[in-house]
Amino acid sequence: MEEKDIGALIRFYPGGKVVKQYLGYFPMVQLSASVSPITRTVLKIDLLMTPDFTWKDRFHGVAQRWWILVEDSENDHIYHSELFAFTKRTAKGEPQKLTFTVPIFEPHPPQYYIRAVSDSWLQAESFYTISLNNLALPEAGTSHTELLDLKPLPITSLGNKTYESLYNFSHFNPIQTQAFHVLYHTDNNVLLGAPTGSGKTISAELAMFRLFNTQPDMKVIYIAPLKALVRERMNDWRKRLVTRLGKEMVEMTGDYTPDMMALLSADIIISTPEKWDGISRNWHTRSYVKKVGLMILDEIHLLGADRGPILEVIVSRMRYISSQTERSVRFVGLSTALANAGDLADWLGVGETGLYNFKPSVRPVPLEVHIQGYPGKFYCPRMNSMNKPAYAAIATHSPTKPVLIFVSSRRQTRLTALELIQYAASDEQPRKFLNMSEEDIQMMVYQITDQNLRHTLQFGIGLHHAGLNDKDRSAVEELFGNNKIQVLVSTSTLAWGVNLPAHLVIIKGTEYFDGKTKRYVDFPITDILQMMGRAGRPQYDQHGKAVILVHEPKKSFYKKFLYEPFPVESSLREHLHDHFNAEIVSGTICHKADAIHYLTWTYFYRRLMFNPAYYGLEGTDPGILSSYLSRLVQSTFEDLEDSGCIEMNDDGVESMMLGSIASQYYLSYLTVSMFGSNLGPNLSLEVLLHVLSAASEYDELPVRHNEENHNAILAQSVPYKVDKDRLDDPHVKTNLLFQAHFSQVEMPVSDYVTDLKSVLDQSIRILQAMIDICANSGWLSSTLICMNLMQMVMQGLWFDKNASLKMLPCLSEDVISKLVKGGIENLQQLLDLSKTRLHNLLGSSPASTLYQELLRFPRIQMKLRLQRNKEGNVNPYSLNIRLENVQKRKSSRAFTPRFPKVKEEAWWLILGDSMSSELFALKRISFKDHLVTHMNLPSTAAITQGLKLFLVSDCYLGYEVEHSLEELFRTNHEQRNNPR
Repeated sequence: MEEKDIGALIRFYPGGKVVKQYLGYFPMVQLSASVSPITRTVLKIDLLMTPDFTWKDRFHGVAQRWWILVEDSENDHIYHSELFAFTKRTAKGEPQKLTFTVPIFEPHPPQYYIRAVSDSWLQAESFYTISLNNLALPEAGTSHTELLDLKPLPITSLGNKTYESLYNFSHFNPIQTQAFHVLYHTDNNVLLGAPTGSGKTISAELAMFRLFNTQPDMKVIYIAPLKALVRERMNDWRKRLVTRLGKEMVEMTGDYTPDMMALLSADIIISTPEKWDGISRNWHTRSYVKKVGLMILDEIHLLGADRGPILEVIVSRMRYISSQTERSVRFVGLSTALANAGDLADWLGVGETGLYNFKPSVRPVPLEVHIQGYPGKFYCPRMNSMNKPAYAAIATHSPTKPVLIFVSSRRQTRLTALELIQYAASDEQPRKFLNMSEEDIQMMVYQITDQNLRHTLQFGIGLHHAGLNDKDRSAVEELFGNNKIQVLVSTSTLAWGVNLPAHLVIIKGTEYFDGKTKRYVDFPITDILQMMGRAGRPQYDQHGKAVILVHEPKKSFYKKFLYEPFPVESSLREHLHDHFNAEIVSGTICHKADAIHYLTWTYFYRRLMFNPAYYGLEGTDPGILSSYLSRLVQSTFEDLEDSGCIEMNDDGVESMMLGSIASQYYLSYLTVSMFGSNLGPNLSLEVLLHVLSAASEYDELPVRHNEENHNAILAQSVPYKVDKDRLDDPHVKTNLLFQAHFSQVEMPVSDYVTDLKSVLDQSIRILQAMIDICANSGWLSSTLICMNLMQMVMQGLWFDKNASLKMLPCLSEDVISKLVKGGIENLQQLLDLSKTRLHNLLGSSPASTLYQELLRFPRIQMKLRLQRNKEGNVNPYSLNIRLENVQKRKSSRAFTPRFPKVKEEAWWLILGDSMSSELFALKRISFKDHLVTHMNLPSTAAITQGLKLFLVSDCYLGYEVEHSLEELFRTNHEQRNNPR
């Protein structure tokens, strides 16, 4: 109603405006929802909630809570209830998304109602109707492989003494026995679905032996979706396959990138999906990609998880490469029991003889599961109420055998361990979980750096999470593995990464705090199954036990789906942009028809046919399907064109500079689009740091519960200001972590140390992309400052006065002052200093220490020669550049003590005009002792006083060599005019 109408209604016209204003404060929420059937009995609902009111602290306080209810009016039943909170920031921002599942029964009712009810305001309610009339439900039916009653095969069946020596058992287990012939004696593709702990890795090794026997020149690529799994495989196979079989093996993760020679000579490549995706994009020019004979896909059921689209793309690409090169690639997929194994097998090219999908109950050590529900609206009190039942479960099910307790956060590992110690002390047995002498534990504790772990280990309880350093983590794993401590409290990462089974597994809560949505969300079922799978030790236990402590309303859900897994669906549709962009850059997609053909190779295409409603498809008629794919491709192309990554024309699609850079550095199209809008000439360091922190790659950086308070404290300790209203934003936290790294500020909690490592890990490729965009645009000043920013990241220092001297740990402020007084202001000047002069400046002892440290750094000499190009060349001149490192060293490993990864020295050669701030050419190089290279001098480059060649280090602050080209031209001109 208008103000005047309200005024007329209350018969007080001036009051209309006031009433209208106050009506705007009344909380209302607009609802919209989409429904996707997962099975014939379960629907997934994506609910969008848009606040439709004006926030006022006086009325709304800190948060407004709403009950979300899903009602079936036909059967008078509520199928879902959940409390959701809006804060002032989320109420003003984007619509909030909530995803949950509800049951559906046949015959299904015509509709469900979603009701949002305010927890504190009368009559504040919203409704949304979900129509179920035309919903196409997927076909029912899960086919499982029966476990045959076969006599276990002895390992002598391998017929190879060396292979037999790799195993410390005499017979294969029933699952390995049943799949042995297909894996070891045929080249058939295989999909093996079996519970965790069934020996699937050994089954995969049988396929590897087959390749070693029949095609020893071909490579094995093992894809693991988590770095922890890669590390576990590397450690295991290094001891067995590398040492005993003499095979070459390389790791490809964010922590390690092998060189070309290592990849060419490797027999086994172990990689994360992202790394193999980045490498195989350019498969035309990489011979080792075409030499893959066997691809093993571990945990392939994670196809439906966050990183699933990448897994899907690399398998589709390898199948495509195989068809193009006419070289067969064998696929072996390993997974838990699957609800739709047939679809996955069809996509992998697995025939009937290669499909094994065993029931969850088929495991070498039978599992006994207990599910207990706990009330309590709020997370922390509910977790606290689970501590005593967890202690009771240990006493009941595993009083003397190993116990693994999984919790949702690092903080919960500490709190849970302390509570268990307290309960044990109440029983007058404080050290009941410790199986070693007082002297031995004190010796071990002395070596531990984490204070909380030091304390809990003395009572026989270990902690395990990503915040521990490698040494502490290895010590805990060894103590628990050798049964020196009985209890290990861990975050969920241990379920995937380290093979540490226990007799009893306790899952204390099935939710974790999601920093992106700022709320507690459920672990995926796959994670719960993986945690449960750690129960039962094949060598020691007749059966394993799992106790799952859940929120009471979710008890029935877990009872159903722990034994009846969800089908694996594709999530490629939401992540198509980056994959299309990469294929356009590589030339695989040149037209719309190519993109549609590309989709037919994917798992997404298979599931589209079997569960169309899940993907928003109305039916599977050829016309409807063709129209759907065409629209999907067109909308994706339009988004990529709007972002500046591609250009569409009548002939098809072409890659643009931003698209090529996104593909090269494995960045999101949204990131390079943001760079295209925000990068420009002559930008300051502060602006470039802000642009770096805004990259989409940092969207997932966790901002945990109450961490905005830590961010507020950190913001007071760093020089550049951040938005105080967005302290719970991951990009603001990223900015603060960078500044804290440069300022060497102590982190408020140990979590931030791990977060900083993650931020630094991603930063290098993002900065390289920023440098390339600035260089391609000809912005000399911005390019050089981006390079300075990369040097800062590498050294953990600000680029300020005397910054390059601060890289040397032995130089105190007093010593730096002495050097500056002596006219030494940067590292290059210090490197050129004679030993005698150094002794005179600093004295004997400091000079000797400093001299030894200087041997770590390169001393580069640059010599230039101008060459006239042949007639007809667009560029009349080229530069012959000779670089020599006169500091002879054993390796070119960079000295970067504050950067978490090993780094090789690299350099940029930049041709630019320092007066006009124009950049003409850029070249990235690396060398150990010497290098001769060339750069063309563009015809657009005017021979002015400012024309220079810069040599810039990518890791040493302020390490820059520059050479004026005007003088070179003058000398060249004089030599031509005055020949001898």
